[in-house]
Amino acid sequence: MQKKIEQTNTEDSLEIVKSAAVSAQERRAENTRILDLRQLDAFTNFFLICSGNSDRQVESISEKIVEDLRESWGTKPWRREGDKKSDWILIDYVDFVVHVFLEDVRQFYNLERLWSEAKQIDVPELELPPDHLLHEDGVDGDFDELADYNFDDFLVDDDF
Repeated sequence: MQKKIEQTNTEDSLEIVKSAAVSAQERRAENTRILDLRQLDAFTNFFLICSGNSDRQVESISEKIVEDLRESWGTKPWRREGDKKSDWILIDYVDFVVHVFLEDVRQFYNLERLWSEAKQIDVPELELPPDHLLHEDGVDGDFDELADYNFDDFLVDDDF
């Protein structure tokens, strides 16, 4: 049984893909770009392309996008390619496709060059908390003053 393909109008698609870009940046995605493919002979309207620094971060970015779009827009991906240890995760929403890469893999495939005739839509950088408030995978965490405190500095007796 095939999945039903649902399309939205292109203006909604643009707003949804912009929302996906914000979600990616909330997980510290780098070099986030939206390519507008509507004027080209393409299979989708938009690409969202971004990079992570580790396979964990690539997975975290992709999960955040899927979760946020489901909660905010009620939309689910039609298909997803790539697993938790992937260096490239593709999320197909029919009207737009999200590509989350490790940076060296992104440079190798260079989708921006391949689709160089596409109009690029600016994605402004988000103001995010400092890195010391993040978990090692680039995911925002709650700052816990006690958890980050080294109590060993105050031990007087080594036998304690």
